[in-house]
Amino acid sequence: MKTLSFVLTCFLALSAATAQVLPEGTPAQTNVPEMKYPCVDASSRATFKLHAPQAQDVKVDICGQKWQMTKNADGVWSVTTDPLVVGFHYYFLIVDGVAVNDPASETFFGCGKMASGIEIPESPEAAAYYTYNQSVAHGQVRECHYYSSVEQKERRCFVYTPADYDTNVSQRYPVLYLQHGMGEDERGWSQQGKMANILDNQIAAGKCVPMIVVMDYGNCGYIHGTRPGESREEFGASFTPILLNDIIPYIDRTFRTLTDRDHRAMAGLSWGGHQTFQTTLANLDKFAYIGAFSGAIFLPPQADMRQVYNGVFANADAFNGKVHALFLGMGSEENMGSKGLSEKLTAIGIRNTYYESPGTHHEWLTWRRCLNEFLPLIFKPAE
Repeated sequence: MKTLSFVLTCFLALSAATAQVLPEGTPAQTNVPEMKYPCVDASSRATFKLHAPQAQDVKVDICGQKWQMTKNADGVWSVTTDPLVVGFHYYFLIVDGVAVNDPASETFFGCGKMASGIEIPESPEAAAYYTYNQSVAHGQVRECHYYSSVEQKERRCFVYTPADYDTNVSQRYPVLYLQHGMGEDERGWSQQGKMANILDNQIAAGKCVPMIVVMDYGNCGYIHGTRPGESREEFGASFTPILLNDIIPYIDRTFRTLTDRDHRAMAGLSWGGHQTFQTTLANLDKFAYIGAFSGAIFLPPQADMRQVYNGVFANADAFNGKVHALFLGMGSEENMGSKGLSEKLTAIGIRNTYYESPGTHHEWLTWRRCLNEFLPLIFKPAE
């Protein structure tokens, strides 16, 4: 209770303190209403402030990099960072050794917990594909609850429906099942990932076909190792039977879907990419499009690609006849092995598309860009 009171006191004091202060830049778009800090300047430097007169030490931790804050005579701690990489970043305030969320920021589920978040903006031109565009028609992201026969409990998913879903009532739509990564949950793609804006803008421009997108919890919302004794193979593995036995049937009976494999895709980021490979490659009778964005694909360096995943790649012609698009993407500054995997698959005749996001790491801007590249490849009529 003492910690909660301390944070609330800081929040109220900061509200009053910033009311008379001009920000060093523009308030971050991820701030709660009327909060001027954190703010971001034209050089992508972020300024953070916290009114905590009784604190002895305060830092900002942005994705593991810590910035020491200094206190003025009014008890306001502040720091301006060096230029930060554009895109979305989780961060925490470390107050006397305790990591807390910034009361001036919206919170997002990431790192296995609720975390503060800050968006370092790209140029308007670079960000246009995931930016809300008032001139195009917009779909909806619906929160849905259903009962899982596998888990014997209620579950939640978020479902994007395209702009014409409620007016073009005779139309049926293909479905993309889109998964988050380790330490995140079913909210990630619609909040951090800006997926609805990406879909709206692409559909309006004719770059991708109208589709339904399903975002469900991949049973990997904690950091591996949190659950004692759980192996890497077991981590998140319970999601596949839930997807096949509960989620897909629920979506098909609730929404106007096209239910054959040629109109069903699956993609995921990081551990969601791992789950995508584990699920789709064992069930090609149900999926025709596959995407892994910074996918956690663990294969021994000397593995024979014709033998992995129970030999699914052994016959290139058969695989290429079933899988209409296999997409592998990652950031240029990370090392998830996607490029090497693409090259090995190409060498044995497996058609695939490799994309490298320039200048980005294992982060949401990489995955926004990957989704943007993946969407035009799926549900296209056969040529």
